[in-house]
Amino acid sequence: MTETAAPPASARPIRTFHPRRGRMSARHADAHAELWPRYGLTVVDGDRTPLDLPELFGRDAPTILEIGFGMGDATARMAADDPERNYLGIEVHTPGIGNLLALVGDLGLVNVRVAQGDAMQLVHRLAPGALNAVHVYFPDPWPKARHHKRRLIQPANVALLRERLHPGGVLHCATDWPEYAEAMAETLEADPGLRRLPATPHNRPETKFERRGAAAGRPITDLRFARI
Repeated sequence: MTETAAPPASARPIRTFHPRRGRMSARHADAHAELWPRYGLTVVDGDRTPLDLPELFGRDAPTILEIGFGMGDATARMAADDPERNYLGIEVHTPGIGNLLALVGDLGLVNVRVAQGDAMQLVHRLAPGALNAVHVYFPDPWPKARHHKRRLIQPANVALLRERLHPGGVLHCATDWPEYAEAMAETLEADPGLRRLPATPHNRPETKFERRGAAAGRPITDLRFARI
């Protein structure tokens, strides 16, 4: 039998996140054990099996993908206030996953699904035009120049996210790092399939990372672009 060589390290995808496997509290662990089988989705690297969103949610409804939901408080609030749409959140931080599942149980939310793994691996499994919106709130800014290649908002990632939006669907990014905000804006404006939306008020809930940035005196920047 001929042994197949493993792909070189340079061929592996660049991670846009730190693996975070923190310890769950008893409450979070209980929620995970009870609710993960119904509401959870494990994202496996290299899996390109198409993901059927109506099957995943048990209904056909406009779907929002939230990349990196942190502890999930904002996600749960948005989903509770917006029951007509589905919310698919993805995170790698296990306590955050446990907390969102606990909130799903406490609030009786049926329009939330919780994924664990690499967000861009998940995006590859979605059909073009499948999403109503994509939320990227306070992603890791990777502030050191040598780490900028790890930032989520890169031209290739933006193109893939845009393809998964239906026409008129919105890619909404937020950050508290001014330099990253500038880089985000340049990347989003350079995508030929996106148009910038006016800076009008919106109802995005405040996140833990946003409060932390504001407390440190960093300005909050929201960028909203629609698929043409």
